[in-house]
Amino acid sequence: EDEPKVEEVDEKKEKKTKKVKEVTKEFEVLNKNKPLWTRDAKEITKEEYGAFYKAISNDWEEHMAVKHFSVEGQLEFRSILFAPKRAPFDMFEPSKKRNNIKLYVRRVFIMDNCE
Repeated sequence: EDEPKVEEVDEKKEKKTKKVKEVTKEFEVLNKNKPLWTRDAKEITKEEYGAFYKAISNDWEEHMAVKHFSVEGQLEFRSILFAPKRAPFDMFEPSKKRNNIKLYVRRVFIMDNCE
């Protein structure tokens, strides 16, 4: 009579689950071209040089001459130098911001007042 009764109790505990939003991003490559100075000079057309010159110099005219070269040794770099057709009209303005040589290291822009 004094025996304990064993009963199975069916307890269903509801586990609280967190709802997590998953964010995915898709990137589209806009500029698929390699930079001009990393390419071989024989592969680049005159039109590509002209478009690049106009983009970096804000000049409306074509350049007079271009020199594309690379140097290897203790120091290693590639360079493109442009000579404009005419001097800028505000060349001797003291307050004008100068467009100096732009320095890139491993395709990353470092500074534009490299002297």
